[in-house]
Amino acid sequence: MIAVAGGKGGSGKTTTSVGLARALSRRGAPVVVADADWDLPNTARLATATRDGDRSSAPTEERTVLDAVRDEGRLSPARSAPTVLAAPATPRRVDAQSVFQSLDETIPDDTPTLLDCPAGASPDAVAPLRDADRCLLVTPLDRAALRDATKTAAIARRLDCRPLGVVAVRAESVPEAVGELLGCPVLGRIPAAAPDPLSAPRVRSAYDRVAEALVDRYGADRWRIA
Repeated sequence: MIAVAGGKGGSGKTTTSVGLARALSRRGAPVVVADADWDLPNTARLATATRDGDRSSAPTEERTVLDAVRDEGRLSPARSAPTVLAAPATPRRVDAQSVFQSLDETIPDDTPTLLDCPAGASPDAVAPLRDADRCLLVTPLDRAALRDATKTAAIARRLDCRPLGVVAVRAESVPEAVGELLGCPVLGRIPAAAPDPLSAPRVRSAYDRVAEALVDRYGADRWRIA
């Protein structure tokens, strides 16, 4: 599992989780994207609101992470579109740590799995980082966001969830110093597009490039990619 993490709310984690999941699906991978931000869940809502008729846009399933781990047998994601798992309806009654551990056991090892993480360094943010194999940092390039992303990267490393790279959002260019600051390579930049970035062709192409970089760097020998 890859934790999609950032330093603060509004940094682009959810958009990147959904956009990258769709990009991996366009490459023929059976993708799972799960909402790990249970206090402010938005992954399933964004995935539904930004359907555009593309085969990689409409989720094949709209279940919660609890549904996935409670079902008998292993999850079998389709290759035609990402499987989107929403947050539990009553998150405070659920132990997040055990849910993410069970989810990891439920999803096939060769399936790209993205966890849309909470912001910051709260216990809720730590839970998915603790169970993910690696993380992907997402940040705008303003000073405050980069400072917070640096803190998130440090926490992730302490939890043995090393960053695979950083995705710079709402950016037209990325200084080399960004990768040096965060201690990992820049896998791509996502240009600004309003009001619906996931419908913009250049944003979609940008996520395709990030997916290609992620596969080359991490998933080529791990994931089922057509």
